Amino acid sequence: MKLKAALAICATTALLAACGGNGDNSGSEGDGGESKYADGGTFTMALRGDPGNLDPHSSAGTQLFTVSQLGYDNLLSVDEGSGEIQSQLASEWTVDGKAVTLTLNEGITCSDGSDFTASTVAENIAYIADPKNKSPFLGTFLPAGATAEADDEAGTVTITLAQPAPFVLNGLASLSMVCDAGLQDRKSLADSTAGTGPYELTEAVPGDHYTYQIRDGYTWGPDGATTDEEGMPDTVVMKIVENEGTAANLLVSGEVNAAQITGPDVERLEAQDLFATETPALVGEQWYNHNDGHATSDPEVRMALTQALDLAELASVSTAEAGTPATTLAVIEPASCPGDSVSGSLPAQDVEAATAVLSDLPELTFLYSSAAGSAVAAAAELAVQQWEAAGATVKAKGVDETALQGAIFGTGDWDIAWVPLNVNSPDQLVPFLSGPGAAEGGANFSGIDNSDYTAGVEEASALPGVEGCDAWLEAESALVAAADIVPFANNQVKTFGNGAEFETPGQLIPTSIRMLASS
Repeated sequence: MKLKAALAICATTALLAACGGNGDNSGSEGDGGESKYADGGTFTMALRGDPGNLDPHSSAGTQLFTVSQLGYDNLLSVDEGSGEIQSQLASEWTVDGKAVTLTLNEGITCSDGSDFTASTVAENIAYIADPKNKSPFLGTFLPAGATAEADDEAGTVTITLAQPAPFVLNGLASLSMVCDAGLQDRKSLADSTAGTGPYELTEAVPGDHYTYQIRDGYTWGPDGATTDEEGMPDTVVMKIVENEGTAANLLVSGEVNAAQITGPDVERLEAQDLFATETPALVGEQWYNHNDGHATSDPEVRMALTQALDLAELASVSTAEAGTPATTLAVIEPASCPGDSVSGSLPAQDVEAATAVLSDLPELTFLYSSAAGSAVAAAAELAVQQWEAAGATVKAKGVDETALQGAIFGTGDWDIAWVPLNVNSPDQLVPFLSGPGAAEGGANFSGIDNSDYTAGVEEASALPGVEGCDAWLEAESALVAAADIVPFANNQVKTFGNGAEFETPGQLIPTSIRMLASS
């Protein structure tokens, strides 16, 4: 979501999401038999909210990130199982110190028929790298200070980094590329597509649906995926269905082919023996507004608000008893640094200590996503009860993604927020956990300033790849121990299918969609 930018999630209940390859699939036909595909047809997926401005560089919000994959491609892809970097727009890549060289696939074309060139990539990099454009991907998927030079004759782009970036290729695997027409007229991207993706937007009805048509001749998808595959739909419709119960009903009736369900409806959908994919995600993550003018700018208040909560109970309620405690801040598979930076660092519940601090505070504003489902809404109510039992007065507001972005990146009218960010490498979270705040055009919307975290990031960034994982996890632990951020729940987020199969390693992979033949 990011209104300065918005942060997002691959298609889970989070805000920011970096995605990999394939999700775990199950229940394709109920009998374990081989699926039979039907060519053409229409695939309809329920979205929990409207994506808003469709410019893929304007926001990393969950809904926009999901639909962007239809019309736009990334430079690289990542195999979800092995974590291996794979091709997409680029067929070859090398990293030599601070230089990343990419060789593009031949014959890539945009939806308007124009060629996609190395110069187009360089212009994308320049746009995102310019702080005045306030792209949410600067410092997240593209390291700050990066520059790019193109050689159109050779079809290569060389990205020069300002400092070491151990997971730079993972970031490029989540960075959508816009074609020349869109780069020259950014406003046109608000309600149309100008990309190289497997589908092209043909109809946009905000608040209701977005329709995409397949592109013939597409051969440069993740790891060489094409649109000339048996069972791919000719049309994809993204239908806005904000109520999770309604989405589940439409799924059972066959009116939609896919929907992400996280609450109590999961059990009844599982009983239907529907196809489903699972994506591990951080689904419970509490943030405080550290900025001046808020009671939560006081570290003692943040600690007390954390101590007032039974985090294990909140995790259970928010995941309809299906989740587990949080472990790290970057859990999307393939997670670059698996481990546990959280459980040994979370402050323990101490209502007595919390009451001594919270009883004289002004009313606090607590925001959470109304699209997260009934289980999260129930957990939010429980959190308010626990805070009030410790003497705090807290007003909870379930708001849509646009309003949540507007508050955390714009008005600042919040004190506590549940905003689960999902990525697969810890460096992608650095802009949200340190550095410039929203008022300065940065992604650090909560205004965190933790010197131990900053020092840990500096140490970790100087080490190549996974060699820095211990330092990354230690840096995360410093944030958690100080109650600067409170991750409390993980879950296997399920996307159910009826009449279709697909892969969802964070968000839907369009080239993986297969329509099933009627039995």
